Amino acid sequence: MAEDSRYADDPDTAADFRRLLELPGGPARERLRSQVICAWLPMAHRLAARYRNRGETLEDLRQVAAIGLVNAVDRYDPAIGRAFAPFAVPTITGEIKRHFRDRMWSVHVPRRVQNLRNVVRLARAELAASGTAPTSARIAEHTGLSEEDVRQGSEALYGFSALSLDAETAPDGGEPLLGDRLGAVDEAYDLVLDREAAKPGILRLAERERRVLYLRFFAGMTQSAIAAELGLSQMHVSRLIAESCRRIRESAHEPATERRSLV
Repeated sequence: MAEDSRYADDPDTAADFRRLLELPGGPARERLRSQVICAWLPMAHRLAARYRNRGETLEDLRQVAAIGLVNAVDRYDPAIGRAFAPFAVPTITGEIKRHFRDRMWSVHVPRRVQNLRNVVRLARAELAASGTAPTSARIAEHTGLSEEDVRQGSEALYGFSALSLDAETAPDGGEPLLGDRLGAVDEAYDLVLDREAAKPGILRLAERERRVLYLRFFAGMTQSAIAAELGLSQMHVSRLIAESCRRIRESAHEPATERRSLV
């Protein structure tokens, strides 16, 4: 068995498993269950060691493997006639692989792309070991994947862990930090949208109403100053502004086809 981790020093716990089935729930059963788990921990640790140097500490991998071992102990039924080790190995390795798939990625990546990443990563190493440049075309030929799948898998190679915004962008530290090179949200985009939405309604207004709005909102004049310049009362100016703004708001909520037909 390729995944079998049986060693000569693996414990013989067949009798203990049969006893677990017979014991009712209680302190005696929990003690025996704990003894069985502890007896098989070395096997779980050996399986965890296979996945070292992949971005996770060995101690954390051992804890994940221990969780898989506990699940295997709780689900194992000696009555099926299969030894515990062949039953437990897929359970433990599955728990470790789920940990990498679900917990270790900084950015969520679909499982299909994660699998492509693993294939591409292995193909790159094999081609490099043979002295062949691992281009996309050669990786596709080597793996039987399409070049688009190779591209997705290659992009996912760099999505497993994220860089800190405080990361330096040059080895000598002379360049700005990564966060300093990122763009900021341009609030002017919202202003452009607002102006485009208001434009049809403004074009519908009479010349005097447009003049009042320009003086108030673009020239920054007060209502009393506008009234003095246009020879109107301040009350009249206030009504013109309120009515013009109402009509512009109504125009902005009209269907786009109607607004275009009026511009």
